[in-house]
Amino acid sequence: MKKRTKVILGTAAGLTAANLVHAALYRPKKVDLGERTQEDVNEERMIANVSKAIQFRTVSNADEMKTDWDEFDRFHAFLDEAYPLIAQKLEKEVIGRANLMYRWKGKYPALEPIALLGHQDVVPVSPGTEGDWEHPPYEGFNDGEYIWGRGAMDMKNHLIGVMEAVETLLEEGFEPERDVYLLFGQDEEVVASEFAGALDIMNVLRQRGIRLDSVLDEGGAILPVNVKGVIHKNLAGIGIAEKGYCDVEVSLDHKGGHSSQPPKHTGLGQMAQVIRDLESHQFPARIEPFLSELFYRIGRSTTYPVRTIACNLPVMLPVVREVLKQIPPAASMTRTTTAVTMAQGSPAPNVLPQSPTITINFRMMPGTTTEDVVNHIKRVVRNKNIKIKVIRSKEASKFSPTDSRAFHIIEEICQQTDPDSIVAPYLVMGGTDACFYEPICDNIYRFSPFVAPTALLLCTHATNERIPIECLRGGVEFFKTYIRKVSAEE
Repeated sequence: MKKRTKVILGTAAGLTAANLVHAALYRPKKVDLGERTQEDVNEERMIANVSKAIQFRTVSNADEMKTDWDEFDRFHAFLDEAYPLIAQKLEKEVIGRANLMYRWKGKYPALEPIALLGHQDVVPVSPGTEGDWEHPPYEGFNDGEYIWGRGAMDMKNHLIGVMEAVETLLEEGFEPERDVYLLFGQDEEVVASEFAGALDIMNVLRQRGIRLDSVLDEGGAILPVNVKGVIHKNLAGIGIAEKGYCDVEVSLDHKGGHSSQPPKHTGLGQMAQVIRDLESHQFPARIEPFLSELFYRIGRSTTYPVRTIACNLPVMLPVVREVLKQIPPAASMTRTTTAVTMAQGSPAPNVLPQSPTITINFRMMPGTTTEDVVNHIKRVVRNKNIKIKVIRSKEASKFSPTDSRAFHIIEEICQQTDPDSIVAPYLVMGGTDACFYEPICDNIYRFSPFVAPTALLLCTHATNERIPIECLRGGVEFFKTYIRKVSAEE
């Protein structure tokens, strides 16, 4: 730590007067974005339909036999009833068991279509926690400030927001110039599924020779960034990639026996050393271009003293990387993460374990593959008698460009809505359905246009999931403007 402090102080001392002047001028770029078209929103209908959508228990399961598909059927019927113009004017197909695909025909079939994604499913409520909810998790209770329930933030709000936007555009007589697809998967919450519904939808489109101009899915968010005396802004993060996912089981063969005559190290003791090797040898950290861009854009909006670092970021990157490595949430943006999450020894306290096992969850950076993870384990673990088994995995996505028309449109809408906001690319830590569309699309972005405090985002998948009612209108406005602009001919 002392060495790191000396490096920081030495670098700061080396800043020239010219650099300090540069820092004073290092401000957000002023861009004339024009005025955003004010969009009409049926706010009362949006609020009511988010509440109703939560009442359908569309819980997915890795074992499809355990999924209540009747709930999905009822949800589909609700969407048809709630949005009659969509049911009347868009082509609707059910792909597989419950995946929904809507096609809104554009004026010019030769133009590449756009797609807006969403998923119908939600994660289950943890057994035994039902009574911890302030309001029942599938009631969709509206207390005037929040709508409560499973899926309120992930992602019945997003799906209903897209449907509201399209229904309202149809009511206004809007016609897109290119086809618009609404693609709603059935099982996004089943992590790393090899039978993902989104994959089925993509394969249908690919078989029909359809290539998409752009894809918009969940993932990014609008977050308040408040550090007293440093910055007070909203940050709109546009996800341009997502991490991969890999569960690996590591096991050992050991003699076992009675616990009254233990060896120096039991099988579980040997496994403890394996864990130590893994945790002591993390994947290398690196500052990807998206992270540099994120720092640049945030840095321009900080107060003057802090900008002396931001405007000299190329010089400071090695120091920044070392600091980020010490902060787990920040470190996850710089490297593939290693998390030992499960362990198993013997079936009884007085029995020495014969096949101790651990399970490690890796979240891979783009560019790191499942094969790389396995090779990393082999390299850093000193015990070469371990057995390695990949339980399930999903490779990391590619990075989408930040100079595409779709990215610039998202950026433009965000800044027109809040000229003082910071819009920047970032890496999605979790998984989305968007990655499955890479074979037919290069411009894939993850962004949910709902402003919510960080504390509420932490309720996603947790007890008392809820969404502020006041943010729903802005979501529909965004989707309407986005569809108008991205569906237009260039």
